[in-house]
Amino acid sequence: MVKRQTTLRGRSDRRRHGLLYRVGLHRRAGLRDGDVTVREGIPVTGPVQTLVDLAGMLDRRALERAVNEADRLDLVDPVTLLRSLDRHRGRRGVAILRDMLDDEAFRPTDSELERSFLRLVRDAGVPVPRTGTRLNGFKVDFHWPELGLVVETDGLRYHRTPAQQARDLVRDQAHAAAGLTPLRFTHAQVAYEPGHVRATLAAVAARLG
Repeated sequence: MVKRQTTLRGRSDRRRHGLLYRVGLHRRAGLRDGDVTVREGIPVTGPVQTLVDLAGMLDRRALERAVNEADRLDLVDPVTLLRSLDRHRGRRGVAILRDMLDDEAFRPTDSELERSFLRLVRDAGVPVPRTGTRLNGFKVDFHWPELGLVVETDGLRYHRTPAQQARDLVRDQAHAAAGLTPLRFTHAQVAYEPGHVRATLAAVAARLG
């Protein structure tokens, strides 16, 4: 028998029993229409709301496992989860999730990270790349067609989940198989190790050019 936990509107601790599942109902007020969806005929909370609820119930290790599992199942990735917390502001669990996903004092937006990296590109004397193009079935951050170079900048401020690391590996392998040179820089490198980024870009561009 598989037990499933779901959150519904209202207040009750009833349990429903069926042939295949025993579903524990956790009811509470304050759910909005956008927080609820229907799966197999059962109204349940969406991935973000579910993780917000779980954040107030689980310890940190269990919560990390829940976030990783949601990412592995392509329900919600950590970046989208972090951005979605603003619409749940004031709810129990939001601060816990934000603290887990946002463990540094400074977090740039994607555009800030992109601008910072492009400044390093110019400082390195490397031509300005194309941005946001699609290659080999993936959207890439920066592409130099004349060099056959692809660069990704990882905007997450904490360690990437195993599922994300696996997808990044497949992405880089697809570019390499197509004859491109993939490079990946973290936010920390762009922000705190600009000399390393500039030197690496210049060296790789010189070799490819």
